[in-house]
Amino acid sequence: MAVAKKSFINLVESGEGDAGYRTLIERTYGRLREDILNGTLQPGEKLLVEHIKQRYDVGSGTIREALSRLVSEAMVIAEGQRGFTVAPISIEDLIDVTNVRVSVETEALRVSIRQGDDFWRHRLRLAFDKLSSLEQPLQDENIRRWEQANTAFHAALLSACDSPWALRMVQQLTQHAERYRRFSIGLHPGRDVHAEHQHIFDAAIAGQDARAALALEAHIRATPELLAQSVKNGIDVFNVG
Repeated sequence: MAVAKKSFINLVESGEGDAGYRTLIERTYGRLREDILNGTLQPGEKLLVEHIKQRYDVGSGTIREALSRLVSEAMVIAEGQRGFTVAPISIEDLIDVTNVRVSVETEALRVSIRQGDDFWRHRLRLAFDKLSSLEQPLQDENIRRWEQANTAFHAALLSACDSPWALRMVQQLTQHAERYRRFSIGLHPGRDVHAEHQHIFDAAIAGQDARAALALEAHIRATPELLAQSVKNGIDVFNVG
């Protein structure tokens, strides 16, 4: 079986079976990105190709292709001949990401609300109902399902926006913001995330684009504000050791 697996890897990485190779790269990229987002691969960690090969059981070519894609998304830093490193994190970076995200995402939401039709409103209601069912209250065993529902809700909010560039930028900025969310868990146990989502939904479904944009901005800024305040209070929130 091991010989057969090596033969397959050799086949796809030699240029034959191109569709299989692209699928392998996509799968490896997805696993690497997920491990960066959830902190399994920590900020500043050296990414040695030989070690990653063993971890994900794929060849060097696949790893380098996947890492190059993550470099283009600023999740990984290429250090010339020294290889690759998980991009570092900092309050300054989070504030920068947040400010740009607020600018792009709130405008995309306003456009989406103005252009949204009955199908958009139906899709938004379904996404909100699904999210609500998981976060009232949110149980630890539902975290993964909640994350998926949360992503779907935010995607539904913007789904009537007709700017591919805006949606592409929002997706990338949101992924970077996700790197920080796990560090805010427990910093403010009284935060009512469901109420935040409710405010956004109510305004959006009522066609109140300005009110919805303000509610979304407050929602987006909540996590960086918690982290920034904790840093000011002397808490080492990014200690991943």
